Amino acid sequence: MTSFRQLFFIGFFVLTCACNAQTNRTSTQPTIQTGADQMNLYLPALQGKRVGLVVNHTSIIGRTHLVDSLITRGITIKTIFAPEHGFRGQATDGEEISSGRDPRTGIMITSLYGKNKKPTQAQMDSLDVVVFDIQDVGARFYTYTSTMHYVMEACAESNRPMIVLDRPNPNGHYVDGPVLDPKFRSFVGLNPIPVVYGLTIGELARMINGEGWLAGSTATTKKTCPLTVVPLKNYTHQTPYVLPVPPSPNLPNQQAVLLYPSLCFFEGTVVSVGRGTDKQFQVIGSPYTKYGPYTFTPVDKPGAVNPPLEGQLCYGVDLSDAAISKKGLMLDYFFDYFKRATDKSKFFLANNGIDRLAGTDQLRLQLLMGVSEDKIRKSWEPGLNAYKLIRKKYVLYP
Repeated sequence: MTSFRQLFFIGFFVLTCACNAQTNRTSTQPTIQTGADQMNLYLPALQGKRVGLVVNHTSIIGRTHLVDSLITRGITIKTIFAPEHGFRGQATDGEEISSGRDPRTGIMITSLYGKNKKPTQAQMDSLDVVVFDIQDVGARFYTYTSTMHYVMEACAESNRPMIVLDRPNPNGHYVDGPVLDPKFRSFVGLNPIPVVYGLTIGELARMINGEGWLAGSTATTKKTCPLTVVPLKNYTHQTPYVLPVPPSPNLPNQQAVLLYPSLCFFEGTVVSVGRGTDKQFQVIGSPYTKYGPYTFTPVDKPGAVNPPLEGQLCYGVDLSDAAISKKGLMLDYFFDYFKRATDKSKFFLANNGIDRLAGTDQLRLQLLMGVSEDKIRKSWEPGLNAYKLIRKKYVLYP
């Protein structure tokens, strides 16, 4: 059966499958099985039930979308909840997604990005169980985990069970960055975790539940979601994992996925990260400071409507073949670019979006005060050490 996923990024599928095949041939490790792959572990809980799915184009079993797989097994899907970028993953970052019926199956698709970020009580009343299956990339500001958080809240409030089908975290081998200060809570950061939190999406769901971070929790009582995580097989946090499909329009390949946690800080500045080019999150540049010899000009294109610095020649560097650090965030480009900026007072955008991305205003203020990178990183250590102790309680994989 033709899958929904085949309608999007079909060319990338051939390329990334080839990469996976090469990895499997050269590795002695057994093949990773996602939660979705192990249908025998969750199908019994869905049979005869009214099911809501939180899915997008990454929700695949082999070459088949989870929706197709469940329909062929007689599962009743009442609603598909779609995150940022929509059900098919084609919408621009930040673009409000409309609800409607899927033309192929007739299933109602409800957007959870825009005005309505959380399923309503009426929507939950029509369901018996909710399944979450979306590929995450392990960075706090990637909004799929915020969608999961709000769906967990809806399940907690309506006492509906939620099943998370776990998937590997391509950036799950390290923990780094400032821990979010609740004062800077937003849809690009809901929970007090570091920028790179070193958990799969299933482990993170366990943490959100266990730490009482859902709305309605108090100092003495935790509001919890009836949660089941279908775990991965043959996975550790040190297991390399090449994503089988791009998780969103502006993370087109594995290099972009690995650079994303480090380069996303630039989104709060006058520096472009390549939106509106063919090297999204693999190049950095600006028309204001000639940081390097590489040039590019962002243009309006699918997945990058009205990109930052559209039509302006940017000077910077191409990181599409750069080596990736396995130990932590690669922030030397960010710190160095700030040092070279000719007008540091205008380096950060006027909306101070950098504070929402960092989860604190301290990074911006420290840079403006001339604090060194080493001292800035050391200021993160108390929060990181406390977080790592919490993390140990929820890790499912070695």
